[in-house]
Parts: sequence; C-alpha cells; structure tokens
Amino acid sequence: MEIWRLPYQPAVIHLRRGQTSGIYSIKTLPFPLYIKCSQGNESSSKKPDSMFILGMGFVGKFLAADLKSSGWEVTGTCTSTSRKKKLEEMGFHSLIFDSNEPLHEVLDIMKLHSHLLISIPTVLGVGDPCALQMLRHKELLKERLKGGNLQWLGYLSSTSVYGDFSGAWVDEEFPPRPTTESARARMAAEEGWLHLACDVGVTVQIFRLGGIYGPGRSAVDTILKQEPLSKSQKMRFSRHYTSRIHVADICQTLKASIQRPSAGKMYNVVDDDPAPREQVFKFARSLVEEKWPGHLTSKSSAEEAESLIPQGASRGAKRVSNKCIKTELGVRLLYPTYESGLRSIIERMENPFG
Repeated sequence: MEIWRLPYQPAVIHLRRGQTSGIYSIKTLPFPLYIKCSQGNESSSKKPDSMFILGMGFVGKFLAADLKSSGWEVTGTCTSTSRKKKLEEMGFHSLIFDSNEPLHEVLDIMKLHSHLLISIPTVLGVGDPCALQMLRHKELLKERLKGGNLQWLGYLSSTSVYGDFSGAWVDEEFPPRPTTESARARMAAEEGWLHLACDVGVTVQIFRLGGIYGPGRSAVDTILKQEPLSKSQKMRFSRHYTSRIHVADICQTLKASIQRPSAGKMYNVVDDDPAPREQVFKFARSLVEEKWPGHLTSKSSAEEAESLIPQGASRGAKRVSNKCIKTELGVRLLYPTYESGLRSIIERMENPFG
C-alpha cells in the first residue's frame, strides 16, 4: 500500500457539455492531501526496459535516443505523418496522437510497455491536450491500462505552477499558486495523472521543469539566428530570476527516478543558478563573439529586450530549489549553471558562418 501526497489545493479540468474542442474551466476542489493506493502490479511479471513516450518533442527525442543506446525499446507519439516518418528514420516506433479521439491503438501498445512518460506541452486556449483526453476517456484508459505491463508513469510539468514568490526560494513543499492559464492547466494535469495512476495501480512521479535548453535550442542558437525575439521571449526578460535546466540533466533525472521510484513524489528539475534572461543572453553573445569574432552585426537580443522592459516592471518570480533530486535521487548535474551548459553547446557546434 502506497500513500501519495497530493499538491496543495488540487485543480481539476471541467469540460463544457457537448464540447470536444478543448474548451474547459479550472476549479479547485477540497481533495484530501493524501490518498492511499494499492500498487497492484508489483508482483506481476513485467516486460523490462521499454518506454512509451507521449510526445516525442525536444525532451522526448533526447530521452529516447539515450534509452535506446542503453538497450531500451522505445515507442513514442507525434502529431503528423511527416514527424512520424522522421522518428522512424531515427529508429523509433511511432504513432500519431490525436487529442480529440480515443487512442485505442495507442493504449493497446502503451500497456505493453513497462514505463510511460507524458511529455506534451500545454497549448494556449486549450491547456494540456493529453490531460484533456484523459479526462474525456478516463474509464477507457483505466480499462485498457489495468493488468498491463505498465509500472511507472512520469509527467513533465513546469515550475510555473508555483506562481510568483517575489524572488524567494521555493521547494516541493511550497503550496503551488499558479497565476497563468497554462500554469493552472499544468496543475490540473498533475492531479489528473496522480489520480489515474492510483486507479490503475502504477507508480507515478511528477517532474516540474525549469526552462528547457540544449543543443539546437538555447540562447546561443537564438543569438546565431540574429532574428528578433518573439513577444513571449521579450516578456520573460522582465523576470529577475528564471530557473532553467539542460535537457541532458532532465534525462539523467528521469533515469534516476526510474531506478528509485517513489509513488506520488514530485521533483523540481532545475539547475543551481536561476538568473535573469538578459544575463544569459549577454553571456551567450560573448561566447559567439569569442569563437567567431566579427560575424555578429545586429543589436544584442538581450539589449533589445532590456530596452523594452517598462520602468517599474515586476522582476520577481521565484528561485526554485533542486535539493530533492540531489539528495533523494543522487543526481549530480552535468551542467549546474547556464555558463557550463552554453559552453558545452557552443564547443560542439560547427561554424554556422562557413
């Protein structure tokens, strides 16, 4: 028997009657802080070393490649036939995910795997499409997954669920207080997966990620493109503290969790150095100019964004602690700071100006 601690003031998604387009409202309910769940699959025979990834995006593909090199069988989902073809060319089994339809084929294949990772981002105006489908077809999910090989479920959430703590340090014991639509959707999805996993008898763990970066997706890559920052990127420059994490450290945390499963546990997955975005972009620009001097002619993206921050704009947010992944999972970060992470990225880059 496992006892799982639920987050403070859990939220659930309520679909409007007759709607299938993802329109929903979010409401907090007085769930108990703890629920007891029997891990019914513990004594049954499992298919070893097989991962099903719902959402083979940036993190999903990185993890899949890592696991595949270690002998795992990996299957994942995508949203189009073109992406499916690319995944198959990389050597992965892939299926197309449709958030508006019951996933009979996906569920039948999913239950044959020992591990399941949900790595699907929220969509503005829609929320978490996978969580929405789960709530629409909860009984179907429970029916298909019970009695299968599945024994571990991980959900990639976000540190945005904590809201603004005016620069204070927060850990997993701090009560979430999401303030944005996407953060509230993340909170609702966490609750949904916790309860579903409990009903099915699967160990579930929640991973609250900071800003994700890595090869091909970093401040260095943005500087090299020499394109104007997007509106959302400029808005993020108003935050004094931003927690981030290299994709390689996400993967090693997930693998450590698989080795040391703890039902219902939540982990903040961030590095040691929450820092302002303009500081990160200035450092990235200096790395580019050092390696390829004379090639950058446009105004610094950091300078551009900094000039657009209104006087008196809020620069609070929070600093997120990663103590639990170190003490409980034994994680030693490969890239504990943005400096070490960005240096590793640019060192492996070929000359983009050649």
